[in-house]
Amino acid sequence: MAKKIILALIILILIAFLALTFLGNDSVDVFIDGENVSVSTSTLSQIDRDSLNQDICDLAIHAMNDTSSNASTLKSEIRDTCSKYRLEDVEINIDSTLGENQIPVIVHVDGTSMLPTLQDGQSVLVNKTHNVHVGDIVVAESDEYGGIIKRVSDINGDSIYLTSDNKDISYEYINGNLYEIKGITTWVDFSDINGVVIKY
Repeated sequence: MAKKIILALIILILIAFLALTFLGNDSVDVFIDGENVSVSTSTLSQIDRDSLNQDICDLAIHAMNDTSSNASTLKSEIRDTCSKYRLEDVEINIDSTLGENQIPVIVHVDGTSMLPTLQDGQSVLVNKTHNVHVGDIVVAESDEYGGIIKRVSDINGDSIYLTSDNKDISYEYINGNLYEIKGITTWVDFSDINGVVIKY
C-alpha cells in the first residue's frame, strides 16, 4: 500500500511539474492579414492583457508601414514591450496570410503608370521583403517621386532599375511649353524597396 501511495505522489508531482512547465510559458500570438492585426497573449501573470495586446497591435501596425521593419525587428519590439509588463522569456509567434514570420501589407495603386497590369485605385497585397528579382512589381520609396509601384527591369549590385508598365506617351502644354508625358523610370537602392507585390 505504501508503494502505491509513493507512486501516486510521484505521478502527481510529475503532472504538476509538466503543467507548470507547459502552462507557465508566456506566449504572444500575432496575426496580420495586410490591413488588420489581431493579438492574443497567454500568461498566468496578473497583467493588463488588454493594454498589452493594444500596445503589441500598435507595434504590428507600425511595422506594416515602416520600410525598415521586418518580422525580426517586430519580435524584438514585442519582447521589449512584454518586459515593460514584467513578462520575460515570452514565446512570440507572428503569422499572416503569407505564412509564419511574414508581414503582408495592402497598398492602393495611385495613377495609371502601371496599366494595363494595375488599375488606378486597385488594392495589391505586398510582402515586406527585399528578396527582389527582375520582373517583380515592387513598392519603393524614390527620392525623386516618393512612394511608387513599379516593375523591376534591371538589378545592378545594390541598385534596382524600376519602370512603368504603361508605355503610352502623351504631350501636354504647360505654361506655353510642350512636355512629353510618359511613365516613370528610375534607379533606387535595395534599401528603398518596401516589398514585392504578390497578389493583385
